[in-house]
Amino acid sequence: MKRSILSVLLLVVVLAGGFVAGKVSAAQPHMRSALDHLRLAKHELDAAEADKGGHRVKALSLVNDAITEVEAGMEVGAHR
Repeated sequence: MKRSILSVLLLVVVLAGGFVAGKVSAAQPHMRSALDHLRLAKHELDAAEADKGGHRVKALSLVNDAITEVEAGMEVGAHR
């Protein structure tokens, strides 16, 4: 009896956690989209030829910074 009650409670906690996580992500569709685009830009910059007079490297650094900032913003937004 105790085991089935604990199993049900665990299931409720897991489902509630998934629901909350889904709402947090869904509540920030523009930030999620920006993050996806930045990650794609990073991938393309990584694949580009290296000889760009340092501009590709600088762009990659800026994109990495932007990814960090968007992730931080999403984290802050998740707690409001």
